[in-house]
Amino acid sequence: MDDLQGLFQVLGVEAPRRKVTGISHDTRRLRPGNIYVALKGQRFDGHDLVDEALRRGAVAVVGERPLQLPVPYARVENARRALAKLAAHFYDLPATRLKVVGVTGTDGKTTTSHLIHHLLNQNGRPTGLIGSVGYAFGHRWRFPEGHFTTPEAPALQATLAEMVAEGLKAVVLETSSHALAQHRVDEVDYDLAIWTHLSPEHLDFHKDIEDYFKAKASLIKRARFAVLNLACPYARRLRRHPHLSYGPGGDFTARRVREDAAGLRFVLHAPGFSGQVTLPMIGAYNVENALAALAAAFHLGIDLPGAIRALASFPGVPGRMQIVTQRPVRAVVDFAHTPKALAKALETLRKTTQGRLIVVVGAAGERDPGKRKPLGKVAATLADVAVFTEEDSRSEPVEAILEALAAGAREGGAEVRIEPDRRQAIRLASRLARPGDTILLAGKGHERTLERANEVLAWDEVAELRAALGLN
Repeated sequence: MDDLQGLFQVLGVEAPRRKVTGISHDTRRLRPGNIYVALKGQRFDGHDLVDEALRRGAVAVVGERPLQLPVPYARVENARRALAKLAAHFYDLPATRLKVVGVTGTDGKTTTSHLIHHLLNQNGRPTGLIGSVGYAFGHRWRFPEGHFTTPEAPALQATLAEMVAEGLKAVVLETSSHALAQHRVDEVDYDLAIWTHLSPEHLDFHKDIEDYFKAKASLIKRARFAVLNLACPYARRLRRHPHLSYGPGGDFTARRVREDAAGLRFVLHAPGFSGQVTLPMIGAYNVENALAALAAAFHLGIDLPGAIRALASFPGVPGRMQIVTQRPVRAVVDFAHTPKALAKALETLRKTTQGRLIVVVGAAGERDPGKRKPLGKVAATLADVAVFTEEDSRSEPVEAILEALAAGAREGGAEVRIEPDRRQAIRLASRLARPGDTILLAGKGHERTLERANEVLAWDEVAELRAALGLN
């Protein structure tokens, strides 16, 4: 719907007929003919930018303050709710033409989303994905810069409309607590909701863990059906909703789990079914994610033998413990950029590494300098060889960052190498590796740029690693 009169009627406000070119809450991206929606944030108030929006060509404004303007103005109680309504109707309610699968949780939602996306596409269901790594249109990927896990309503609805236009039948939508609390997904009709895990996070935004739980629980309550992880005590509070369960005591369980350098194997027990599963992923915790994906696929009509066959060809999540090659050297790319995350990645890889464990890692400039020494200590304690390099040094001298990493490494026992240039550091690690060794590139993961003081480079960590190993 591109008519101002019709769009304002959605808000219960009269307006003249006039063509609208889009919905915007950001004056920097506003285009002539847009409706501008003024949002009040933690640091900025969009009402203070109304004059700027008008100068840029806004044909109407929506906000919460009483304003007298030379263009039609809709005063609403909640501008974020209004933004979601306007965006959905401008793009003709695209979510109603897709089977929508929402995935939420503190841990596991990205991997689970990618697994479901893969299972559906491999079984004849053209499916999109919107999440923290990027947007998938079937098998085609797009990696927007600086996007949220769940985008703001205008970008979300535009992407859903594009998926409909491309003939997709379903979408997997990583749904964050911020998106739920800020009404970004208000106009998304969820057919299925997946709950992975809940643990304390984002408590700077949510007032406490119960508030965090309620935000995420709203996804389950609004979906027609749910898949719940019984290993999470918070999920057990939601069992009154129609659901399938997974994990200990659930409808979908895993037994005889085995892990080796090639990945995971387990026996799946599900309603009326038992069978061997192969998953080319590292980390026993990914068994839970696979169970969630299998339960979701089953509910959506995919037969379990077909889903299991698809799991065996899962390519991994870009930049999340992504196995780039297995032999003669195992090479892995992961987003781990905190001491805790790096420790988890190294401990996971150690279990199935026959030779030495080599890590390439840096620390970002203009970000939490207090984590640099602990990061260096973890690398030098849990790896055999630690190569310290750049990771978005920005305006800070990379040498100072590397010095802090090296200072932390003195408490560990690994061989330490310093190489400021990340491309050269990856090549160094590749030269040092011998058959049976594992290389971990940590910190960049799926990110598509490398930031330096005076330049921003296009970056593809997997491609750099493949080139260094002579695989391209």
